[in-house]
Amino acid sequence: MTKIEVSKTKNQKQEPKKIAHAKAFVTATFNNTLVNITDVSGATLAWGSAGNSGFKGARKATPYAATTAVEGVAKKIREKGVSSIEIYIKGPGPGRDAAIRAFKAAGLDITAISDITPIPHNGPRASKRRRV
Repeated sequence: MTKIEVSKTKNQKQEPKKIAHAKAFVTATFNNTLVNITDVSGATLAWGSAGNSGFKGARKATPYAATTAVEGVAKKIREKGVSSIEIYIKGPGPGRDAAIRAFKAAGLDITAISDITPIPHNGPRASKRRRV
């Protein structure tokens, strides 16, 4: 009889790659704050939001909720070996500044901060004026 070899790669857990540098994309809207951490090539390492952190309704739009969301995500990426990040912020929400402070408080080295909020350069034609 022939022996059947069982591949060990199927059952073994793959140990995560240690990534030293990452990019953090913070979207601060008037209703929520979303945080997405990617590696340099763009693959998502961790994500979180104020709603995911347990806040509901109007409390999601507070700076404290943004801080809580960033702390949760920062904890996940510290376990993966990330020590420095670039921060890209989009949107006008109240969680903008709080998110940056939370990354700094988490002990991550901030190498760059960029505002990537889309700005219309005159955009489409405006709707006609309202007459009352």
